[in-house]
Amino acid sequence: MGTRNVKDGLNLSLQIDKDCHQHGAVTEEIDGLIKVYKDEHVERPKIVPCVTSDLPHELGVTSRDIVIDKFTNIWARFYVPIKCHGKLPLLVYFHGGGFCVGSAAWSCYHDFLAKLAAETSSIIMSVNYRLAPENPLPAAYDDGIKALMWLKQQALSVGADNWWTSQFNFSNIFLAGDSAGANIAYNIITRPGSSNAGQAAAAMKPLSLRGIVLIQPFFGGEARTNSEKYLVQSPRSALSLAASDTYWRLALPCGSNRDHPWCNPLAKGLDVELEDLLRFPIMVCISEMDILKDRSLEFVASLDRAGKMVEHVVHKGVGHAFQILSKSQLSQTRTLEMMSQIKDFISGI
Repeated sequence: MGTRNVKDGLNLSLQIDKDCHQHGAVTEEIDGLIKVYKDEHVERPKIVPCVTSDLPHELGVTSRDIVIDKFTNIWARFYVPIKCHGKLPLLVYFHGGGFCVGSAAWSCYHDFLAKLAAETSSIIMSVNYRLAPENPLPAAYDDGIKALMWLKQQALSVGADNWWTSQFNFSNIFLAGDSAGANIAYNIITRPGSSNAGQAAAAMKPLSLRGIVLIQPFFGGEARTNSEKYLVQSPRSALSLAASDTYWRLALPCGSNRDHPWCNPLAKGLDVELEDLLRFPIMVCISEMDILKDRSLEFVASLDRAGKMVEHVVHKGVGHAFQILSKSQLSQTRTLEMMSQIKDFISGI
């Protein structure tokens, strides 16, 4: 037994030496998720399996992948309830992963979004955007805007794919996402330099954005909040403070810090340019055991002080990304609660 362990350790050491020789030293790493080498080579271990769009028939949802832009390899996985009454709302959804990992094909997102489509009676378009550090921000935001413009083309196309467009209400669209995906949903309509609300709304016609759902939004800042400093995380937590900092170093433009407005929308207070853009109702889902809890609560309070239509829910006893990564009974209960709350938000607008 001891000989085998020594041999395994030797093989691991040889592999590490080989990797270092080929790509240089490791400059950034989040254990099990991403490793970036000095020569900018990036490795992403397959910690979560990618799955096809197949779904069990009893779920009552059908799914299919559609290419949005073949040049940048942006695609989306659609979820369409089989039995529906009238035209359905559409959620344009962005997955999490710190902008650096994750996929619309990850099994955890496939399961969650299929169930969300069934529970909320809505069509979901899960966008697979480009990842950092190969494609730092604003690449993910640009891909989100491209997805909306692709939707606009479908609305204007006479011969569009009837598989899903025949059931879709183009005037009832919501942006949604979790973690980095929530950041994307927020920033593609509010980032500095974007056009004003009137121009943006005109550019999207005949699409009509009705609201935004932000699940555990991935924001940051140079100054630490209390939950970032003091909230004790389990070793299996989906997001640690060190991992958060690494994601931001890899995703933000070179030379930026965490007070960049894409990371910290409150660094200079709510930008006056956002007054018009944030006229949409916003729902923010917060996890009690998430290190981002206080930052999310500050974000909600700031929107509320600015007179925005914002509501929030705090899911007790669960952490970051519990709805996709945790199989505990409590997490499953809280996930059902979240789906019901999102359904009420969508149907109440």
